[in-house]
Amino acid sequence: MNQTMTSQSANGSESQLIEATEHEIECLQHEQAAVKAEVKLLLMEENPANGVCYHERIFHLQQDNLRLDTEIQFLQAKLRRLKSTW
Repeated sequence: MNQTMTSQSANGSESQLIEATEHEIECLQHEQAAVKAEVKLLLMEENPANGVCYHERIFHLQQDNLRLDTEIQFLQAKLRRLKSTW
């Protein structure tokens, strides 16, 4: 009987971990969408002929986008592992 209670609490904590991971992925995806939108806006506003260049900001945003993509992929792999053992 004690083993059943332990397995139920483990399932509950795994379920919470799955929900938390899904939420974190969703937050990162929203952040990534905002970064992509800002890059697009900066690219449209650039006008090198008039000295309006955002190359450094765009570069850093693109690096953020790659970082976010990596974090999302890592969490998605973690989520697949959690769901496969749940």
